[in-house]
Amino acid sequence: MKYVSIKCTEQPFTGRYYDFNEDANYKCVCCGNDLFRSDAKFDSGTGWSSFWTPIKDENIKEQLDDSFFMRRIEVMCNKCGARLGHVFNDSPKPTGLRYCINSASTPA
Repeated sequence: MKYVSIKCTEQPFTGRYYDFNEDANYKCVCCGNDLFRSDAKFDSGTGWSSFWTPIKDENIKEQLDDSFFMRRIEVMCNKCGARLGHVFNDSPKPTGLRYCINSASTPA
């Protein structure tokens, strides 16, 4: 498995876990921090694992990302700083959020 380096994004539908549907906690591949649960995962049709909430808000951190001529919110592991993906406010789930996460967050 190739890991996503900081500030890179895997191509859609290529990540190891975008179509993974077993019960699991998703952890940071760099430090093992608990990030997301499978019961908060949904198929957004984007090609990346999508979650409507993290396990704990304090396990992730967010920062403004103005790259590629657009404004987005980048999501990182709060323990080690590994880049996980982005969060968008277009989810139909209870929070209205879609955490669009690279395979750098792995189920265990």
